[in-house]
Amino acid sequence: MTTLHTDTDNPTKAGITNIATLVASGCGTGLSPIAPGTVGSVFAVACLAGTLEVSLSWHWWSWLFAVLLAVWSAGRAGESWGVIDHPAIVIDEVVGVWLALLIPMTVLTFTLPSGPLLLGTLALFRVFDIVKPWPVDVLERRIPGGWGVVLDDLAAGLMAGGCMTLLLMAVTTP
Repeated sequence: MTTLHTDTDNPTKAGITNIATLVASGCGTGLSPIAPGTVGSVFAVACLAGTLEVSLSWHWWSWLFAVLLAVWSAGRAGESWGVIDHPAIVIDEVVGVWLALLIPMTVLTFTLPSGPLLLGTLALFRVFDIVKPWPVDVLERRIPGGWGVVLDDLAAGLMAGGCMTLLLMAVTTP
């Protein structure tokens, strides 16, 4: 198979060339030709599904580290690929959906049903991330670099987590 010369010279064509692009692309899930943000979010939820029983302090400290890693890798990948918020950058979805899961896990004191928690949070997060209501849209447009790439997804995660908490409170009897 041969590749066109233009394929390698296209700065908007994403590829894994270093650790920053590997992390930013969610271990390559962001390279999906269809719905890379959703694929990255599903990847995150699948990884988190096995950690729901781990302590909340571990989750919060790991999430904080992941946010800092996300800002760094998103900025570097955006520079490498020539587009600040390239669709292949999905590490922001990873930390956003993780925040959305952490909110009900932290706030609610009753045992959470893992299936509805994971699927509901994923669905709500994708809605807020795609629709981009205020302030998600403002953060995406006004904050430069890696912080802008990540903060809008954290806002979407905050909104999804809040809605999921309220929904679980409404439908679950402790």
